[in-house]
Amino acid sequence: MSVPQISGSPLGGSPDLPTLVVGPSLGTSATTLWSAAARRLAGTYRIVGWDLPGHGISPQPRDAFTLGELADGVVNAVDEITGGGPFIYAGVSVAGAVGLHLLFECPERVISAALICTAAWFGNPDNWHARAELARTVGTAELVAATVGRWFAPGFLERDPAAARALLDELRDTDNDGYAGTCEALAGFDARDRLAEIATPVLAVAGADDIATPPDALRFLSANVRRGRFVEVANAAHLAPAEQPDRIAELLRALAKWGTDAPLDLPGRYEHGMVVRRDVLGDAHVDRSEAQTTAFTRDFQSLITEFAWGTIWARPGLDRRSRSMITLTALIARGHDEELEMHIRAALRNGLSRGEIKEVLLHTAIYCGVPAANTAFRIAQRVFADIDAQPAD
Repeated sequence: MSVPQISGSPLGGSPDLPTLVVGPSLGTSATTLWSAAARRLAGTYRIVGWDLPGHGISPQPRDAFTLGELADGVVNAVDEITGGGPFIYAGVSVAGAVGLHLLFECPERVISAALICTAAWFGNPDNWHARAELARTVGTAELVAATVGRWFAPGFLERDPAAARALLDELRDTDNDGYAGTCEALAGFDARDRLAEIATPVLAVAGADDIATPPDALRFLSANVRRGRFVEVANAAHLAPAEQPDRIAELLRALAKWGTDAPLDLPGRYEHGMVVRRDVLGDAHVDRSEAQTTAFTRDFQSLITEFAWGTIWARPGLDRRSRSMITLTALIARGHDEELEMHIRAALRNGLSRGEIKEVLLHTAIYCGVPAANTAFRIAQRVFADIDAQPAD
């Protein structure tokens, strides 16, 4: 196998602006999928799009290829246009998976990334091989009818028929081998075990109505990279940049600020805080807490959700493992034993092992005092025993 030839094209914005590289979904081109969002972003970024082999302006593939090799081709195409240098990345579906390979293999090139309507694994490889065979035997035009329900949220065909028609026409015109080769590359893709390697800020964006890569797939991404955030876009399915260009442009304008120690200033801080809170503490704990919330405590719970979880825990400067270690130490030092039990459980959810928690507690024996550490060991042991006593799923 060799690096496939990928073609890129400028989609707007001045060369003196930061570079945003955008990539398409299977069966589309960057130009058509991203045109509406790119118009809205032209004052923020220099936008460069790239196309999959046999899609848009990229030539037919000569050989089989992997998503990792596509990532190499993307870098080559971008460098031909920009001359090199770091960029912000936004990829939809398969282009989101290519973005993961960029983050694995050349993280120094990617300032931050929006992975949109995508996943770390796209399901049973046999299904992708079957779709590849279908594309080669009957052609991509025969896939259009089955694709509409996956691509578009209810009402989009009526709301913007011209955009929908342009995207579906593009699927019909896609080279059969280019489509099939991309399906086969997706069949061989599984990045679930590597997500913890990614330290680059990642914004995982889900379409609320997406059945191809549902919101839980994006929640998984955001929770397992080191600096992830999750946003769900209403009234969008699998092609969010075309379906909701205003919302996607709003998110990508905010992403321009995320690569420093500044928090990502996204709309819906309370909503995102609730996502982070559930990721860290677990649904069962949050559900119990919400059920116990009264009119008297509701404002306090909102304050905690928005500012503790939606602001501090969401800052990109530390990963969640580190924040758990800091939180455990602070709670032990102040004797907040009830909160300590909750955050020991949270630390386990954030990836700390029991041995690492023990090391944190030993450290506090020196700096917070032996009696405080003694109490912390007793609480941790109780938490571990409770977990061990629970029946296996």
